[in-house]
Amino acid sequence: MVATGYLFAALFFLGGCAFVIGGLVTFDIVNRLLTKRPHRAPSKWDTYESGETPIGSAWVQFPLAFYIFAMLFVAFDVDIVFILAWAVIFQQLAWFGFVEIAFFIAVLALGLVYAWRKGVIRWI
Repeated sequence: MVATGYLFAALFFLGGCAFVIGGLVTFDIVNRLLTKRPHRAPSKWDTYESGETPIGSAWVQFPLAFYIFAMLFVAFDVDIVFILAWAVIFQQLAWFGFVEIAFFIAVLALGLVYAWRKGVIRWI
């Protein structure tokens, strides 16, 4: 019985993968058949097509702090979604829900303090 459930799950997974890959391949084939390939001017290979000649290389190294700051933003933004979902069912959760969200916010606060102490939140 259990093996049959896994077999159906595997078949659905493989069918889903085949559906996605088949759609991508079909889209690529139709795209190649219906579009013309124009001659590319050298200006098309420039970094920006703004009409201005680029100065220097497009490969610029950004400080790691920008990336970490963005990751912190995404992490705290996603956490807000959890807090909003908790607020919707707050009355049903009673004290258990209150303690649970207090622990959740405490962990978030510890993460914020840690990032602050490491100097990640300070903008360069």
